[in-house]
Amino acid sequence: MEWTTVEAEDGAKLSVRLFKPAAPVEGAEDVAVVLVHPYTILGGVQGLLRGMAQGLAERGHRAVTFDMRGAGRSTGRASLTGSSEVGDVVAVCRWVADTLKPRAVLLVGSSAGAPIAGSAVDKVDQVVGYVSIGYPFGLMASILFGRHHDAILKSEKPKLFIMGTKDGFTSVKQLQNKLKSAAGRVDTHLIEGAGHFQMEGPAFDAQMVDLIVNFIKSLDK
Repeated sequence: MEWTTVEAEDGAKLSVRLFKPAAPVEGAEDVAVVLVHPYTILGGVQGLLRGMAQGLAERGHRAVTFDMRGAGRSTGRASLTGSSEVGDVVAVCRWVADTLKPRAVLLVGSSAGAPIAGSAVDKVDQVVGYVSIGYPFGLMASILFGRHHDAILKSEKPKLFIMGTKDGFTSVKQLQNKLKSAAGRVDTHLIEGAGHFQMEGPAFDAQMVDLIVNFIKSLDK
């Protein structure tokens, strides 16, 4: 594991952590994974994604977590709607592409990190796909994050939406209705009985890693 700092376009300094495989893993694609943490204003920080990042590294992928502006060790101020944070995601993805030089980058967003990451997907050419964990599509959450919906739904890049059937922010029906208009390849994976905040916990890390790795393997080379 290595720590570094990446500067966003507007000068915010972002604390970034790189998780590397201890040894090459046979069959692992050279796809780096950038993970975007939950809502900063509710205490979201990159540490919540550490288990997933470690699991991905064990499976042969370089994984990157970072604190968005106003979270953890990063400077700047968090925005209410995640608008400024899109630039943070873009900056980290470009740093990964330019510095680590993987074949491709996969973006993974958890909770509010999902709409924020979704708005960044088409802003970085090296990003080849997107995974959402608990995208807040529900009516109340859309007051804050509705401005991000169009970007990911219109993106032609492959998308995987993972959600618990007991998610308190989005019902299964709301998810399905939203995805009817989505462009390109759209996969969904529902976890029976799981709530929104449960899936952010370590009990689901291994399952999330499996889903992410299998999604990477399914992408066109």
